[in-house]
Amino acid sequence: MIEEQYRVDNGAGWQLDLRRFVDPARLIKSRRPVLMVPGYCMNCHILNFHPTETPLIEHLVGEGFEVWAGNMRGQAESKRYGGPKRYGFGDLALVDLPANMDYVLDATETDADRVDLIGCSLGATVSYAYLAHHPTDHRVGAMVNIGGPLRWNRAHPVLRFASKIPEIYGCLPIKGTRQMARVAVPIAQRFPQILALYLNPDIIDLSQADELVKTIDDPDPKLTTQIARWIKDRDLVVDGLNVCHSLYSVEVPIMCVVAMQDGVVTPEAALSILDHIGSHEIEIVEVGTREEPHAHADLFISRGVGERVFEPIGEWLGGL
Repeated sequence: MIEEQYRVDNGAGWQLDLRRFVDPARLIKSRRPVLMVPGYCMNCHILNFHPTETPLIEHLVGEGFEVWAGNMRGQAESKRYGGPKRYGFGDLALVDLPANMDYVLDATETDADRVDLIGCSLGATVSYAYLAHHPTDHRVGAMVNIGGPLRWNRAHPVLRFASKIPEIYGCLPIKGTRQMARVAVPIAQRFPQILALYLNPDIIDLSQADELVKTIDDPDPKLTTQIARWIKDRDLVVDGLNVCHSLYSVEVPIMCVVAMQDGVVTPEAALSILDHIGSHEIEIVEVGTREEPHAHADLFISRGVGERVFEPIGEWLGGL
């Protein structure tokens, strides 16, 4: 598998960190390129890392896809060169994501004129916001949502309580999140209930903490404030547009992958897309049982995730 790194000027003072993964011997040029959209406080590293098994990016490349990891501002090695430090949903969905899409469609070795988006957690929400603002000129062939919310039909009580006063988050700049996580992982191994909302330590190998925390980036206060307001109001509004209402006219095929015991993004929040998307092509993948619960991070790095999540994604995208 070949990995190439590119710098994408978003036209707003940031150079975005975009990476291409491909196996020339296996590439099926008739398939659309896949663009990964990472979520809140994360980057695409976790999509090409797994403690014990084949990661998502490598799996899709092995299936003949050309895969692009689209880090946006504040993520991975994206660099600011004069643009504003603070950013929100509008910046990510209406500036950074389309800039990465433009680059992918210009540089792809496939025959496609559209991309397939895989939105991971908040990356799915960003993708929804983009589609809502571009209901007919979106250049998206299909979209996969891995654990991403649209409308907060139900939020965990901890999140609901934390969103009571959204404006407080704009006053709380947080730095060193990756270092804090590096310290927290060993503690969580001894007291697994600490991370129960986010992952099930019984099905995740936490021994490679230094690799796991590479996917973590510092949160932005502006975006965090908008997330808190969104949880409080339930509907997401981006640049004056109600994303839920505007998706009624979008007919992109959707696959929704849901962790049934997710305490960060409840199944109700992830599956809310079913009530709003205009598409009639919808596939649901439910992961986790009462006997073997799956939470948020388990959709990416748990044991057996290849069979439960990665294979269905590859088969669905390959069959469109």
